[in-house]
Amino acid sequence: MAPPHFLLVSYPAQGHINPTLWLAKRLIQTGAQVTFVTTVYAQRRMVKPLSVCGLSFAPSLMATTMGIKRQGTLKLTELVLECTDQGRPVACIVYTMVFDWAQEVARRVQVLSAYFWNQATTVFDIYYYYFNGYGDEVRNKSIDPSSSIELPGLEPLFTSRDLPSFLLQDENPKVLLNTFDALEPKALRALDKLKLIGIGPLIPSAFLDAKDPTDISFGGDLFQGSTDYIECLAILSKPQMEDIGRGLLNSDRPFLWVIREPDKGEVKDEEMLGCREELEQRGMIVPWCSQLEVLTHPSLGCFVTHCGWNSTLESMVCGVPVVAFPQGTDQATNAKLITDMWKTGIRVRVNEEGMVERDEIKMCLEIVMGDGERAEGLRRNAEKWKELAREAMKNGGISDNNLKAFVDEVGQKL
Repeated sequence: MAPPHFLLVSYPAQGHINPTLWLAKRLIQTGAQVTFVTTVYAQRRMVKPLSVCGLSFAPSLMATTMGIKRQGTLKLTELVLECTDQGRPVACIVYTMVFDWAQEVARRVQVLSAYFWNQATTVFDIYYYYFNGYGDEVRNKSIDPSSSIELPGLEPLFTSRDLPSFLLQDENPKVLLNTFDALEPKALRALDKLKLIGIGPLIPSAFLDAKDPTDISFGGDLFQGSTDYIECLAILSKPQMEDIGRGLLNSDRPFLWVIREPDKGEVKDEEMLGCREELEQRGMIVPWCSQLEVLTHPSLGCFVTHCGWNSTLESMVCGVPVVAFPQGTDQATNAKLITDMWKTGIRVRVNEEGMVERDEIKMCLEIVMGDGERAEGLRRNAEKWKELAREAMKNGGISDNNLKAFVDEVGQKL
């Protein structure tokens, strides 16, 4: 029997493409065939071409995300039929967030489908409950920032500041999640109507199990400058940028600050930072770096992050404590989990204007980088989760077994 052929359909954003490519690599390691597809826009912006042994790169679904459902449905259907004509029939379509219409294509051409969720399982559960009977409760309690919101099977209690800032129509749909059982055990079992499968953390081998020291990239870097140590700063206000800079200076510690180069029409970072000259005497400001390579450097003691899910997992796999600086979408929920559940970092507090002041930044850095009991506790917890993450992904680990079982199940239905 030929190995099952998976068609992976990824939304054209770095945070979607990276984990989807690593999922492709893990599927190939089980013996499966994999075809990866995204948009023309994403393919053209990739810094280097994909070169993963055993991975086919299909023609793009569409030029951009405009008219995505209509064009994408047509193109994806044609692609599945072409694969059949070539003697490589698709057994399962795996699709990421926003591309939910891929499930309809799978049903129409009579192949299996699975949803790949690349944020925290807890965030997935919150969305599900919001749209399935708990929307009014969440909306009503969100009016009062101090009100606790309790959802079945989830912990800790949430307030409005911890919730995401913005779900599947199938019989017992399968959802592949970039997480692992030890990290979110209750969230993975909170929804009876969905089969949630933890298959992560999806991280290049060189930084996870070291089986392949040459595997240091996801293979599809889009925008050199999209991954920052104090992240997403190009969209922050000039006063906030200045306070971050002053907070770094006042901490009196060396640092690496990645600020992506501005797009055409954006304010240059020199204009955003009045203290740039002082900063460059104390630390280093660069437009891009390999985040994982820096996170694994032995001299690194703290990661100031916006708490995107990829960055959250990367800090955990590398055992680095964090200062959580969430901005939007799922980041506030991730920050809540980091501080209250996993206890690997602390979260900055904003003032009445929504600003994080320089003294707050300095204090957070001093707590995480210090020698006190709290700092030691954060470092111990970071090291604990590092070992648990690697345990999950090793051969025979829970995430490794979950993925193999999923592939076997698809193969049995051919």
